[in-house]
Amino acid sequence: MNMCCCPVCRNPIPSYEIERHVNKHFEDDEIGRDLELAHQIQNAPPSPPHLLDSDIPESSTSRDEPEDIDFQICYIISLQTKALFHRIEGGFINLLKTCLETEKNATSIVSGYVDHFQSIPKQDMGWGCGWRNIQMLSSHLLRERPEAREVMFGGSAFVPDIASLQRWLELAWHLGFDKPGSIYFKGKVYGSTKWIGTTECAAVFHSFGLRAKIVDFDNSAGKTSVGRVCGPMDKFVVRRNLNTHNSLPKPSDVSLHNNKQYHLLMKWVWNYFCQDSPKECGKQNVVVVTNKMPLYFQHQGHSRTIVGIQAKHQNNGPKTYNLLVLDPGHRTEALEKSLRENSGWQKFIKRGLHTLTNPQYQLCYVDPGIARGEEAEQLKTLQTVFLQS
Repeated sequence: MNMCCCPVCRNPIPSYEIERHVNKHFEDDEIGRDLELAHQIQNAPPSPPHLLDSDIPESSTSRDEPEDIDFQICYIISLQTKALFHRIEGGFINLLKTCLETEKNATSIVSGYVDHFQSIPKQDMGWGCGWRNIQMLSSHLLRERPEAREVMFGGSAFVPDIASLQRWLELAWHLGFDKPGSIYFKGKVYGSTKWIGTTECAAVFHSFGLRAKIVDFDNSAGKTSVGRVCGPMDKFVVRRNLNTHNSLPKPSDVSLHNNKQYHLLMKWVWNYFCQDSPKECGKQNVVVVTNKMPLYFQHQGHSRTIVGIQAKHQNNGPKTYNLLVLDPGHRTEALEKSLRENSGWQKFIKRGLHTLTNPQYQLCYVDPGIARGEEAEQLKTLQTVFLQS
């Protein structure tokens, strides 16, 4: 249900009843008292962004009651601000598609619409990449999926700034999504420069009923499994001990092992984007725009957004792959200039097998549809598909 805040009493009211509710404040001789109340509320200091159990007196209304949650949602909606970014005329994907079409002996697959959100010096440079990737994924969801647009960010239909995203994450924790993450951050992230990762991205989307999924690629020996995600991956993506006899593996062994892992990652991304266009993916010298959403791409200390993948066809040899990524650390204007001139854009966007040197990577994406009832409740516990070479 879409809720609005009454400008007089500040209570959350269903949007279809807001006009009648407000008019009631100004009936007969009550107008003077209500106007004075509205004036006092307007000049009062802002309320805290959320309430924790320790902040609520025992005699207060339980925070689990619907009106309490509705009030918090109403509060966040009333404060959230649209994120500022450099909008690329004609759209980023269209410019990229034009450049990819000039490359021979290659098949490229790209996602639909997506905006680039860059980290800004003196604002979020060095810590804000996770939030910027959430913004990039959100720009796609709001544009391409009507059902997501209705439930995301209170139906605002725009991508919020980082401060607003931090409030939504705190609310997700308050609602019981990703309890390990909430414990780690002590339920508070608003106004901080704390790093986040795929788990926080999934928690925010889950709180809207979106079916976010996490895929974990690890270079330790083993097999595919499903496990529980714990903690922000910027902090917890670590190299696992690969040897069982307390001796370091030979460099050649590590190189061979990592090479298998990275091929697995590349192949998974290729299959992901090809899923709805298998015939087109088999052709050479084509660029396919799919309806698949971009991927949140996480490794230790940094994250980016994968918007597609390219396969280069070698003469009498195997295909080589290049991930097509958007990096929050790059300036949008420089990226746009290189694409329009079809010069130097590869260094911004292409990432080949040789660039994948971290021991562990994670991807996050959102399946279509909205979870309801028991399925929505199950989203509170984050799960990951765990792939090992």
